[in-house]
Amino acid sequence: MINCALILAAGQGKRIKSKLPKVLHKVCGKEMVNHVIDTMREAGFQEVNVIIGKGADRVKSDTSSREVSYSLQEEQLGTGHAVMCAAEYLKDKKGTVAIFTGDAPLIQVDTVKKFLAYHEEEKNSATLLSSIVSDATGYGRIVRNGSEVVKIVEHKDCTPEQLQIKEINAGMYLFDIEELLASLKSLSNNNSQGEYYLTDVVGILKSQGRKLGALPIDFQETLGVNSRGELAIAEDIMRKRINKKHMDNGVTIIDPTSTYIGVDVEIGQDTIIYPNNVLEGKTIIGEDCILYPNCRICDSIVKDNVTVQSSVILNSEVGEGTDVGPFAYIRPESVIGKNTRIGDFVEIKKATIGDGTKVSHLTYIGDAEVGKDCNFGCGTVVVNYDGNKKHKTIVGDNVFVGCNTNLVSPVMVKNNSYIAAGSTITKEVPQGSLAIARAKQVNIDGWVEKRGLFKKKNK
Repeated sequence: MINCALILAAGQGKRIKSKLPKVLHKVCGKEMVNHVIDTMREAGFQEVNVIIGKGADRVKSDTSSREVSYSLQEEQLGTGHAVMCAAEYLKDKKGTVAIFTGDAPLIQVDTVKKFLAYHEEEKNSATLLSSIVSDATGYGRIVRNGSEVVKIVEHKDCTPEQLQIKEINAGMYLFDIEELLASLKSLSNNNSQGEYYLTDVVGILKSQGRKLGALPIDFQETLGVNSRGELAIAEDIMRKRINKKHMDNGVTIIDPTSTYIGVDVEIGQDTIIYPNNVLEGKTIIGEDCILYPNCRICDSIVKDNVTVQSSVILNSEVGEGTDVGPFAYIRPESVIGKNTRIGDFVEIKKATIGDGTKVSHLTYIGDAEVGKDCNFGCGTVVVNYDGNKKHKTIVGDNVFVGCNTNLVSPVMVKNNSYIAAGSTITKEVPQGSLAIARAKQVNIDGWVEKRGLFKKKNK
């Protein structure tokens, strides 16, 4: 016996008006179809098969990290036809199959677990999720005989009496695998759309005397995305859930309506997040941090007691007790040590900055290793590119770099050395030495007057 899942992801989505397959549009930083796959896995469905069609190669590429299998629906002839295309995947399997859509990312893990438990406890051949709504326009109706589910009727095929029903089909199902496969053989496209409806399988099973059930849930969890407007609605709902989770865990979010946190972000207790922050990807924020307004942090680790002001940190690590910003740019593959200072208008690229080092303002450090307790004066540039290749600079511990210095890579500056302001360093600086690399100052008396450049003040 096995519990597996089918994710319907073959449509392009005309109403969303995009070159990108609909299920790959992101909600809180993750593709909709990957939200559904991850939810199913966390709910206990380890085998997941994605039914692909339009944009199949792109969907496979963007879901490949989930280790799923695929079935191909070359023509989109309805939800029943999509499941028919996965018949080979289901062949010889026994157990329960969940069928969900890749454009409905708001379904929650606890709901899916409850759904499966209900299906198994009731020993149903098929169980579907439903919702009770005041306006059911456009949705398939659940037709019951008392408490028993009889069938599902699509909106366009409803009689006037059926249009009055308020219980709607959420488009999410659990089926006994063997009974589903047998019923698919009897499925017809004799309807107003000329399509094979998965909903008709419910009627087929009922006609065979099988037991059917429906579990009503919060309508919000069932919402599918068919347009940019609906995408924004899903984003808003999920963002509120995410922010509430972090606040419940001890994070202060001063204005949740203007704080954007991705679904995979982790944040430690007693961190304070000011408005207009964007936290994305696999970012981990430690405890007791302060993120002042207008920061973007993506796929990065920010350890405890870090303060960040109006800065960007991408795919990097910031050690505990460090201050960043305002207006700093930490580019990918950078590692910033403990108790360091990365100040205003400082850019760090693929560099390691040691503990206690201060890079306070107007400096670029790229492709470099910088030791502990160094000080960089303003206007320092690590000249890492020769027009063809990138080269590396190594700066030791306790180095003082004067303002407006150029370190022309590849070059090494050893421990406890000083570099005079305005120097361009092209050779190794020995330990404990002072490096001066600038022309000697020459003053020529009377030069301005001789040249006729002296400007007299207006009388």
